[in-house]
Amino acid sequence: MDNFEDENPFETDVDRVPSETSSTSKVNISEPSSPRNPARMLSSTSPTLSRPFPSSGTNRHPQSTYKSDFCCGRDQWLHSGEDLEILITDAQKTSLNSNTPYITYIIRAGNAEARHRYSEFESLRSSLVKLYPTIIIPPIPSKQTIGDYATKQAKAKEDTAMIARRKRMLQTFLNRIARHPILSNEHVFHRFLDGEVSWTEVLHSPPLSLLPKNTLKAPSHNPTDQSAASAYAALPSPSATHPLRHPDQRSVDSEIFTNKFANHLSGPMEKVTRRTLKRWSENAQDYSELGAALNGYSLNESGALAAAMEKTGQAVDTTYMSTTRLSPISPLRSSRNLNRTFPEPLHEYAQFAVIIKKLLSYRHQKHVQYEMTQDALENKRELLEEYEKSEREAKRLDEALSKGRVNGLRSPGSPAEGSEGQSQPQNQPQDEAEEPGSAYLPPHPGPNPYKRRAPGMGFLNALSYTLHGMMDVDPETARRSSISKTRETISQLEDALHLSAQDLKYSSSTIQADLDRFQRQKVADLREMTISMARIHRDWCKKNLEAWQAAKKEIEKIPDHPNKRPPSPEQRTVPGPSGLRRDSTATVNGR
Repeated sequence: MDNFEDENPFETDVDRVPSETSSTSKVNISEPSSPRNPARMLSSTSPTLSRPFPSSGTNRHPQSTYKSDFCCGRDQWLHSGEDLEILITDAQKTSLNSNTPYITYIIRAGNAEARHRYSEFESLRSSLVKLYPTIIIPPIPSKQTIGDYATKQAKAKEDTAMIARRKRMLQTFLNRIARHPILSNEHVFHRFLDGEVSWTEVLHSPPLSLLPKNTLKAPSHNPTDQSAASAYAALPSPSATHPLRHPDQRSVDSEIFTNKFANHLSGPMEKVTRRTLKRWSENAQDYSELGAALNGYSLNESGALAAAMEKTGQAVDTTYMSTTRLSPISPLRSSRNLNRTFPEPLHEYAQFAVIIKKLLSYRHQKHVQYEMTQDALENKRELLEEYEKSEREAKRLDEALSKGRVNGLRSPGSPAEGSEGQSQPQNQPQDEAEEPGSAYLPPHPGPNPYKRRAPGMGFLNALSYTLHGMMDVDPETARRSSISKTRETISQLEDALHLSAQDLKYSSSTIQADLDRFQRQKVADLREMTISMARIHRDWCKKNLEAWQAAKKEIEKIPDHPNKRPPSPEQRTVPGPSGLRRDSTATVNGR
């Protein structure tokens, strides 16, 4: 735990410009293509502004530069430079455009009002994940578990505590997107906030309709770009567990730190927090029963004792009320609720850890994709060299055979055979004179296995040889066709390797920049969480202290026991309440 923060590979200093990841320095790759909108590039620094937690999202930082061109009214409202907040004002049960009732959440963004159900929030997030595979997309509250449906059955979707929790978490989700330097510019998000637009229409229109099924075979900076679809189709689709030959050390450190962060949150911290909240709830119930018992007992007494018992019961009731406000079962919508201040944000950051794991996995797959494309290109180049070597051997053989044919045709007219040729009749036909030269022509390879089979070949080899001769009638044409196809494949792989290198560099730099931004957000949020929890406990103690001090005054009015032993000289000299302590043993014994 002491070295946990020292091992943090993310940038925490706001004034320091985060450097690019070192992964791309180990491979010779060119600059990445520019993103589809330069305004969406991550800024190197992002100053934070403290605000009470739980806030509706990450800390809002003042915008140093303002947009001059807006795509819609929601975009202009989000980038007006003011500290704005998206609110979910209500959750209503409806059955509009559905056969079964469902819960719709009313969203207010400025003067616009939109209504969306949980599944539409889920589709918005999944769409943003596909549009921005290198950005940390904020999480949404988890779905109902099978156990919830089993215990509550038909009432699982109408659980008021679950609906209230979803309202808070979905509002946090929307505000985190609205305050993100890149996601806040996305027009899909603007249309989600606009109540006059059908969300089904948005899902079936560009850019969402242009998204590929596999984001690994699409540009990292713009997955909807289909101009290089043929080149990306040549890229492999590696698994997340595929090992790297040359892993990047900073990415490895990020993965190790993220795993530690996730283990701390989802392990000890969440378990202890849930256990603490459960005990707070049980303690509040005990205070309720104790306060009722004390108030009832005061009715049986009289005088100062009755007043003291009643005041003590009231102090216990005050403790019960203040403890109830802290517990997760509190129906009050108070910012002093401990469940909303610490456990819910803690669970959200546990979800963030899972999201970062997937983001680093995407970067890992892009790196593996680059290495696999390199290997495929090297293999194809080696195969092309073999084909070209075979082509050169075939040409050399053809030249040798051609020379043999020429020598065979010229041998009857040689000087050594000229005298013998003179003994032949002058009227001998020309074809008969050239007949000896025809013996030098090689036999044409036919499909007959008995002529083409080499000595010692078995029946299966002969059959395979025959089938090969039937299928590969012209080996020269097949060889040249293979060379042409291999060269075409090499050209595609070279283009794919160039695109993969660009994607790897863009993914590495963008993911690292967003991780640095998230680290600053996490530090600010955890600081506000701990401060808010300290304030809640302080206010709880103050409120209880006032009630118990009032009870103490009434208790002090109770007369002393008649058999109380007089204080000793030493006790008279000791100042403070310890010198006036009652001897309970003497009181019980009647002395």
